[in-house]
Amino acid sequence: MIVRIIDVHAREILDSRGNPTIETEVKVVRKRETIAPAFAGGAVPDSYLRGGERACESYKDYLPVSGRVFIGRAAVPSGASTGEYEAVELRDNDKRYLGKGVQKAVEHVNTELREILIGRNVLEQEEIDRILIETDGTKNKSRLGANATLGVSLACARAAAAALEIPLYRYLGGVSAKTMPVPMMNILNGGKHASNTVDFQEFMIMPINAPSFTEALRMGTEIYHYLKKILEKEGKATGVGDEGGFAPDLKDAEEVFSYLTRAIKEAGYEPGRDVVFAMDAAASELYNKDSGMYEFQGEGYYLQQTKSVTAEYSTQARDAEVSKPDTVASMKLRSTDEMIAYYKMLCEKYPIISIEDGLDENDWEGWKKITKELGSHVQLVGDDLFVTNVERLKKGIQEGCGNSILIKLNQIGTLSETIAAIHMAQKAGYTAVVSHRSGETEDSLIADLAVALNCGQIKTGAPCRSERVAKYNQILRMEEELGKVAVYGLSVKR
Repeated sequence: MIVRIIDVHAREILDSRGNPTIETEVKVVRKRETIAPAFAGGAVPDSYLRGGERACESYKDYLPVSGRVFIGRAAVPSGASTGEYEAVELRDNDKRYLGKGVQKAVEHVNTELREILIGRNVLEQEEIDRILIETDGTKNKSRLGANATLGVSLACARAAAAALEIPLYRYLGGVSAKTMPVPMMNILNGGKHASNTVDFQEFMIMPINAPSFTEALRMGTEIYHYLKKILEKEGKATGVGDEGGFAPDLKDAEEVFSYLTRAIKEAGYEPGRDVVFAMDAAASELYNKDSGMYEFQGEGYYLQQTKSVTAEYSTQARDAEVSKPDTVASMKLRSTDEMIAYYKMLCEKYPIISIEDGLDENDWEGWKKITKELGSHVQLVGDDLFVTNVERLKKGIQEGCGNSILIKLNQIGTLSETIAAIHMAQKAGYTAVVSHRSGETEDSLIADLAVALNCGQIKTGAPCRSERVAKYNQILRMEEELGKVAVYGLSVKR
């Protein structure tokens, strides 16, 4: 079957943090189902000539049968905590939107990429992505922008599924797509995702003992609301961070997990049996390359408070944008070995089954150590370490670094490359966790991707903020559609 691309169009929209991003639409038609005026006069446009061959022999082959044009639309997310090896997100760097506009990337889609893709068969996803990669011509997609290539790649997949009149998860995964992912619900935020004193970036709950995704979502949501009640009762802030989790000032990771434990129990569940913990340390954000140490400014603040130090860290300073101390003397510092020992202690004290980015993205030797220490019973997820890149993942597999990869579409810039990373991980016995970004949109494609490839885990924030909930709601729809065929969860390390 041939499904031709007849138009590609991108526009600048806003993401959940109020920053511009790209939304792309791809219009396609099936054989003998196009709109006649597109080829008025019977001539095939020059743009339909590829490699000396006609994409369609004559306009008559594409005269309307049902008059249907199928549209695929995709919006591209954006991260706050980004790895240095991610594909390049092209920004305008001018006065508009404080330099964060994406008009250059939009222009690349609407001119160069549109011209080269019109007339192509949208069902040939890998070929389309190969063209996108070759047209960009750089290793990290810095010329056209990974946001430009990804928007086109994802919109093509959506258009293909629409033309075939099947759900996106079916198009991507075929008849084997049936695993509903365990939600890794980020219900307390820190690091770059919140302006508080919590140093680690994400603290998550995973309802593993649920019979279905529907029930898991209910469990996690109830715990989220109980956590809010506890925080309110104790006078803690209940404003939310970028991913919908609460963002109070707390002493350290132990205090965070103690609050989460209380919320789970008050909701009527048992920590370790019904619900377990996961965390994203985002250690690369804490790492000081010059000193070789990990800097915990939030913990340093509390250390200063307990010592009753000067008004330099007064309430006014805390309320300022730089509420965390910025001098090495006031920070809690940890070496690589001390970080590993810290995680080991936390895992012994709390039912933590997954740690993401526990060490710096360039510390391959450290990753070997932590994998030997904890890898037999803890999922060690590489985000900044692997950046959804098969070359870096291959190195990690060969050297025994981590046992899981975080999957973020915009880290690599095309759907095909993303799927290749998932397949490589699964073949090597690594888990693959499909993830959102801190700057999200209402686009729920990652939910379909997680189910399509039976990944078994998804990170898409707290059950709060519509751009996060959109993904959960899409999984509910898929589970309902699959009925008894649906399987919940994955056998994760415990």
